Amino acid sequence: MTKSKVQKKTNSSSIGKIKNLKLSIQFSLDGFSFCITDENKITVYFSEYNFNKTQDSPKNLLTKIEEIFKKDNSLQQDFISVLVIHQNNLSTLVPNQYFDENTLEKYLNFNIKTLATDFIAFDDLENLKAKNIFVPYVNINNYLFQNFGEFEYKHHHSILIEKLIKKSTFTDKRMFVNVNTSTFDILVLEGKKLILANSFTHSTKEDFVYYILFTAEQLDLNTEQFQLTLIGNIEEEHDAYKLLYQYIRNINFLESQNLFFKELSQSKHSNFILLGE
Repeated sequence: MTKSKVQKKTNSSSIGKIKNLKLSIQFSLDGFSFCITDENKITVYFSEYNFNKTQDSPKNLLTKIEEIFKKDNSLQQDFISVLVIHQNNLSTLVPNQYFDENTLEKYLNFNIKTLATDFIAFDDLENLKAKNIFVPYVNINNYLFQNFGEFEYKHHHSILIEKLIKKSTFTDKRMFVNVNTSTFDILVLEGKKLILANSFTHSTKEDFVYYILFTAEQLDLNTEQFQLTLIGNIEEEHDAYKLLYQYIRNINFLESQNLFFKELSQSKHSNFILLGE
């Protein structure tokens, strides 16, 4: 079963009247979401589908995505460009001076176990002078190619890092946590310099808090002083937030400047990868 939570500004039947539409899709084993923007980069439509349980394989994820495409007419438009965002923990960052395109598998094997059949891709992070090497879900890419033809695809860490660095106006060391249903990302920036980027799975609030405190300890971040910024699927009333606040004093939410949030019932810090500005 898939729980649909559709938030929209423009009626789906009117989308086809807008010129030069661009589509951005984000998917993980927990869900599928997308937004549509016009030629002025203004968001005109957003939709989110949350699965009732985390899918255990890319194969099952594809089945869910196929179901969504069959019933969601807003995905059947003529788009001038499509961006596909793979959200998973199958990635690693490598500085340009150590990067060799012929040994992508070796880099990943330091962090995850890859299969001989895995296709490996990478994003070029120009601001970091680094590459983000990752395993995309090829079966999903193949299906989307059948629907849209050529499209661009990236790993969600690449989008997240680029957006956070762009918004950075500070010089001290700060932690950002992007919360999803069963996973979360921790990024630490010092100004526009990336110190750490990693993903973790969590099933309890204790898991969530433990990994954040462990990361802070490893980087010598004083829990009474450093700034922790939250984005994604977390609110002050959540148990995970309440437990976290017992240990870290300076917590805030990174709110997007996207005017589309005036049309949403969701918090401005949610869906940052697709809607954050």
